Amino acid sequence: MPLNSHAQCSSFALALLGTSCAFAQDKPLNIVYIMCDDHSYQTISAYGSTVNHTPNIDRLAQRGVRFTNSFVANSLSGPSRACMLTGKHSHANGFTDNTKRFDGNQQTFPKLLRQAGYQTAMIGKWHLVSQPTGFDYWDILTGQGDYYNPTFICNGQHLQRHGYSTNIVTDLALDWLTNKRDPQKPFCLFIHHKAPHRTWMPDLQDLELFSDSTYELPDNFYDDYSGRRAAQEQRMTIARDMDLVYDLKMADRDSTIHSYDTTLEHWGRAMYTLRMDSAQQAAWDAHYQPIIADFKQKFGNGQLDKDDPQFSTRKSQLNNWKFQQYMRDYLRVIHSVDRNVGRVLDYLEQNNLLENTLIVYTSDQGFYMGEHGWFDKRFMYEESFRTPLIMSLPAAYGGKQGVTSSAMVQNIDYAPTFLQATGTPIPSDIQGVSLLCELQAKDQTGLKSCVRHHANQLKKRNLYYHYYEYPDEHRVNRHFGIRTPRYSLMRFYGDVNQWELYDLKHDPQNMHNLYGQPGKQSLIRRLKKKLQELQKKYDDPIRHQITD
Repeated sequence: MPLNSHAQCSSFALALLGTSCAFAQDKPLNIVYIMCDDHSYQTISAYGSTVNHTPNIDRLAQRGVRFTNSFVANSLSGPSRACMLTGKHSHANGFTDNTKRFDGNQQTFPKLLRQAGYQTAMIGKWHLVSQPTGFDYWDILTGQGDYYNPTFICNGQHLQRHGYSTNIVTDLALDWLTNKRDPQKPFCLFIHHKAPHRTWMPDLQDLELFSDSTYELPDNFYDDYSGRRAAQEQRMTIARDMDLVYDLKMADRDSTIHSYDTTLEHWGRAMYTLRMDSAQQAAWDAHYQPIIADFKQKFGNGQLDKDDPQFSTRKSQLNNWKFQQYMRDYLRVIHSVDRNVGRVLDYLEQNNLLENTLIVYTSDQGFYMGEHGWFDKRFMYEESFRTPLIMSLPAAYGGKQGVTSSAMVQNIDYAPTFLQATGTPIPSDIQGVSLLCELQAKDQTGLKSCVRHHANQLKKRNLYYHYYEYPDEHRVNRHFGIRTPRYSLMRFYGDVNQWELYDLKHDPQNMHNLYGQPGKQSLIRRLKKKLQELQKKYDDPIRHQITD
């Protein structure tokens, strides 16, 4: 088995440096990989959040490396997960959008770890349609999963479990660690939560959190999307598209509040009644029914009269109400996530597993918390393109503690990082690069040169992005692009054909499209050349179809 005492750098680093990254290894390294769905970096206090406190995620950041330039390859749940599993972009792994089915026959890093003698377990949200492969044990939520009393598929058997999803997934993970694994073998454990995916249903114990909190609207909440046609055509605004019944829990008993979409209304009313037992329903109603009554008093059924002289003011008030309700529920869900991260860290510490376990916390993509007036993800704009990433490598393996990395990293890099960290060979067809040298201390024997040069290369790295799912419910047009340390160039295609260019040093919120403006021609040519080089490097077929 390749559980050797010296792991070498990825082929990327070797090609650059002609050297190796060595570290002392007394025990085989375990991996605990915690991932949420739609967790925005803006709501993690370790990332400077001013609206939320996440002490346990912060605790992990204090033990390891917090990446400040962490991105995804395709900002959508299923495709992002496929990129992570394979270390390849969407076109290479075949799962380009959520209408596809993941080909479980292909190479994934859990399969490679399993071949190397690791036990592998997948617990929680899978969302790849096909059943998991490459795992000794799997216990997954069906589809998107439910927050309350969810149904799981445990190694092929359907089981409904009572309770709250985030707690249940953690319970199952800790049970696997305690009772189901072979303690004589190293392991790789996936703990993948549904939370905080839409519709942001909090744990009952967290329902009253933040009830007295008020949040400022983002500066660009009323973005007019000038110069950005694809942004004009999306359907993910809080003001227009966030649903009162489905998203904001206004499922009143007399059904006077209606959704703009009857299907969403049906789903919403079912979620808030059919999944819960009587005790859960009573606690839920005790919280939300007064909010519903207050809403009706202020806004009636939510349908404002455009002929009302106060229409503009009333509309702004309603928009602000929707934003506040969204933020409170979302942050309540994150509170449960953070609490359960703490449970995992406590278990690892109490069972002497911290000393030889790489712990990872991330999300399948970022999320909009009202920026541009939006919720959801999909765009290559910063808030959804970025994702939180914290990796804690034990000190015995040369791991840094309490530091940040500005390296340009992407979720296709997780697979080669996990492989290299465990001494497992990295196949040549993996498109990501290992981040192991970013995790290791510079004063570790034999590491200084590798860490310094490898880090410099990662900081200068250019990243490739490609989003495919259109029109779906949010109508975000297909697009691809390049992200350099300073610039973001993207090409929308299909119903909207437009280039967009942003100087992120001066415009980090992607507000001012510079494409075609005087004086930018030389920059655009350089960026297009780099983009074409990436498309050629990753062999994306789109390069033969769109060449302008």
